[in-house]
Amino acid sequence: MTAIKDSSLETFLADLASRAATPGGGSAAAVLGAMGAALSAMVCHLTIGKKKYASVEAELRGVLERADDLRLRLVDAIAEDVAAFDTVMAAYGLPKGTEAQQQARHTAIQAALRDATDAPLACATLCREVIDLAAVVSEKGNTAVISDGGVAVLCAHAALRSSALNVYVNAKNIDDRAFAEGRLARLAALLESAGAQAEATYESVAAALR
Repeated sequence: MTAIKDSSLETFLADLASRAATPGGGSAAAVLGAMGAALSAMVCHLTIGKKKYASVEAELRGVLERADDLRLRLVDAIAEDVAAFDTVMAAYGLPKGTEAQQQARHTAIQAALRDATDAPLACATLCREVIDLAAVVSEKGNTAVISDGGVAVLCAHAALRSSALNVYVNAKNIDDRAFAEGRLARLAALLESAGAQAEATYESVAAALR
């Protein structure tokens, strides 16, 4: 079976539109985040080596390296989301005819829900970093491609917020409330810090283009 990351865009979108439960919103969020990282890298590539931007070249080389790493990690997050969801579904499908089976099923579900909470939270964390990089390239990158920096930050912010929805839907069913609340607190911090920055970057880019 072809891995999602190795499939064509057309195949991925067809799978996303199908009756199959995966890939779904979590995978779409990871793709959005990866697109944000890729666009950030593109702005770097179109800035590095130009005399006009020599003063920021060293910084943007560092941004480029980080953006490439985040893109690859977010592509991997597509499959991680699918695996986490499939594990949850498999746990819910376990037999529950006896008390022992019910207990085993419940234990499996809870373990799967924890993993299914951590997967989108990890994606959200990566996307938060992409927002930082997109902000840098939008401010310091080649002005001829500043709109791409704006799109990068929008993709990353949408990906972060999309990942948040998957954290919420799984965390609410976890019995270990200390675990769940801890994850939700980490998510809230990501969302709070990202919102103002993403909006400021977008408005700055939009103002420069008007």
